[in-house]
Amino acid sequence: MSSVTTNASTANRGWYNRNEIAITPWLFLLPAMLFFAAYVIMPICQSFWISFHQWDGLGEKTWVGMANYERLLGLGDQRMDRKFETSFWNNLKWLVLYLLAIPMGLFIALFLNQTVRGIRLYKSLFFFPFVISQVVVGLVFSWLYLPREGLLNAVLAVFGAEPVNILGDPTMATYGIIAAGLWPQTAYCMILYLTGLNAVDPEQVEAARLDGAKGSKMLWYVILPQLKPATFIAFVVTIIGALRSFDLISVMTNGGPFGSTRVLSFYMFEESLSEFGFRMGYGAAIAVVLFFIMLGFIVYFLYSMWRDEKGAN
Repeated sequence: MSSVTTNASTANRGWYNRNEIAITPWLFLLPAMLFFAAYVIMPICQSFWISFHQWDGLGEKTWVGMANYERLLGLGDQRMDRKFETSFWNNLKWLVLYLLAIPMGLFIALFLNQTVRGIRLYKSLFFFPFVISQVVVGLVFSWLYLPREGLLNAVLAVFGAEPVNILGDPTMATYGIIAAGLWPQTAYCMILYLTGLNAVDPEQVEAARLDGAKGSKMLWYVILPQLKPATFIAFVVTIIGALRSFDLISVMTNGGPFGSTRVLSFYMFEESLSEFGFRMGYGAAIAVVLFFIMLGFIVYFLYSMWRDEKGAN
């Protein structure tokens, strides 16, 4: 009799009350999903659409199909855009060298993950680059690299070396900007690893010590496997940061000298919004290429992490 009464009361309840547990999480997620759709998904779709047009941002769009991509990538009878080629190879340099922030952040985190006197001061000093603006970082390194008054050349003069004009040399300028970007990026990776080290299982560490593991073996076989989530986030954020590097280039060289420090994001800005640009369709095509490069790396790392977790289970 009681089961019949329970079923009848359940049937009399409203649809929401019957599905409340399943629906409530989606109601909390709905505002974020709407904002994400409006400010991320829709602009991406609009960029794809605009890339098939010739448009100055104000007048009517003219459909040109794949013409922007053919000019950009040198498809068909056209030669590859030399500015795009330079930007692409500079982005590869950023990508390879920017990944140095991950091991540097790890070793700094291992150093700071100790209970020694003054460790809080050291943590604050290493954390400082992360909280300042990239524009400030660019200005600081621009002053550091000044040909005559800069600190770098002052140090070189102490050792009897000739002064160098890093930002004025097309062969060195990109590497000088990457060095500036590594400063705050290393701090960010350090924070990720410090958080990960707090979650390392002390029982596993103690068991490894009893088995005779220490030094590099302890790090490789015990610590690093437990830091996989932090490493994954560090890789993804560092790769995205390398591919969308814009502010440091804009502040330090504005793409020069002679366009040698352009990257895809800066070239996209030049073509779309700079004083002599307003080629929105061509700029959108650059943005689409950059989007697929980012997407490829992110999908690869997501798949690798999913495969590792599936293998562990």
